[in-house]
Amino acid sequence: MKLTRDIQSLSVFKRDTAKFIRQMKKTGQPIVLTVNGKAEMVVLDAESYDFLRKKDRIETIEGIRRGREDVKAGRVRDAEEFFDEMFAKYDIPWDE
Repeated sequence: MKLTRDIQSLSVFKRDTAKFIRQMKKTGQPIVLTVNGKAEMVVLDAESYDFLRKKDRIETIEGIRRGREDVKAGRVRDAEEFFDEMFAKYDIPWDE
């Protein structure tokens, strides 16, 4: 992301929408839109959005596949045991 190019105020985006659409199609980079100097939304072209959705789906399926392999291989443990250990390790109060 190039800050001077990819972060714009909403008013500038509204004024030059066609220019920013061409930019997003060319670079594949989203544009962060600001209102009163604060980031409010992110805009990206449809092709980039589709890519991100597919990538997210592939990563989700891969995570499920790895989890199933762990279960088959016995690399699992009781959730209560895990939470007891984690809460003790990080000194987090545990209300049962």
